[in-house]
Amino acid sequence: MPSTGQTIADAAAALGLTADTLRYYEKDGLLLRPVPRDASGHRRYEITDLRWIELVTRLRSTGMPIRDVRRYAELVRAGEGNEPERLALLQAHREEVLRQLSEVTAHLGAIEYKIGIYEDRLAQLERIA
Repeated sequence: MPSTGQTIADAAAALGLTADTLRYYEKDGLLLRPVPRDASGHRRYEITDLRWIELVTRLRSTGMPIRDVRRYAELVRAGEGNEPERLALLQAHREEVLRQLSEVTAHLGAIEYKIGIYEDRLAQLERIA
């Protein structure tokens, strides 16, 4: 019977992660299920696994702590009936991301201001020369 799904190397490449990261996500309970294995015991990632890992990666990239990602995965694995808890977890994370975004936007504004000062100064020097 032929294998379906992607190897760990292919999945890692497609997701922009390392194979070690994929193994860690699985070991640490961040996935929805154990990754299926082929007859020789090699992991075979299905599209649903890849989509979930992409979400986990986005949550981590936006600063969600591992414990919260793990809790979210636990809630999803538990099935229907805990949607209010899932929603609350994601809404709290969204608020934190928006707070960080606002802070970074303010920092960017300060950088833009300083760039403007230097650009104006250099333009003045060019006019004098």
